Amino acid sequence: MNHTFRGLALHTWTVDSTPLDGALAAVKAGGFDAVELRRVDFVRNPNALDLVKKSALPVACVGVEPGWIFSAKGEEQERLFGVFRESCQAAVALDCATLMSAIGPGTASLDEAITNIRRAGKIAAGFKLRLALEYQFQHPVVKSLDILRDIIAKAGEKSVGLLLDAYHLQRGGRPGGGFSDVPEAEIFYVQYSDVPDAPPNGPPPVDRLPPGKGVVHWTDLFQLLAAKNYGGYISYEAPNPAHWERTAADVAGEGAQATRRALAQAFAR
Repeated sequence: MNHTFRGLALHTWTVDSTPLDGALAAVKAGGFDAVELRRVDFVRNPNALDLVKKSALPVACVGVEPGWIFSAKGEEQERLFGVFRESCQAAVALDCATLMSAIGPGTASLDEAITNIRRAGKIAAGFKLRLALEYQFQHPVVKSLDILRDIIAKAGEKSVGLLLDAYHLQRGGRPGGGFSDVPEAEIFYVQYSDVPDAPPNGPPPVDRLPPGKGVVHWTDLFQLLAAKNYGGYISYEAPNPAHWERTAADVAGEGAQATRRALAQAFAR
């Protein structure tokens, strides 16, 4: 067996203490193939589009500002959907086909969440983009993969699918190959980091590690993704204060090397 993953992306939260230009340089120096951008990267850097274009790095995914699914009402909700459109425009400008959103704060009804997801899906589709949603094991409502799959199905928008994150799968009781019941068509994007053999230190948890330094069963996870013909990027999202105290290039290099070791072990011939 071999994998069909498009390449490795570095999520900028992994090197959060480094300005965007330094983070982009670290993506290259560390040996990643692409970068994953957050909404905050654009907020902190009014010239973010120019910086990313100048870097010539592929953009694996653009994150949107969370809060639009549950917590926002009235004017705030309209502001967030306006920002959502801005993120769509940025993704198009960077030749990136995928958006992602965390579930975000709040405990509104699932019916409201479904309505908002349907609205976001229509906006993304209007830009010819796909929107990947990520469940979080500590969320008060959408705390499992099953719940997220159910509300996406009820929203009924083909432009909306799943973001599978190895960290949340492990913490949420679906370690390794624990997503075998998920059809390949539902998997839009993948993030990963290893999980320490200890309770989480958040929310949000910022105890994430390079592959091989925690308890994730990487061979099971990678082989199942390959069996499901996942062909997108896998994005190293490993926020950790220990990472933020080091140079971004060192953190990126460590993460890329650890990932490639785990891939080599998973697909050894």
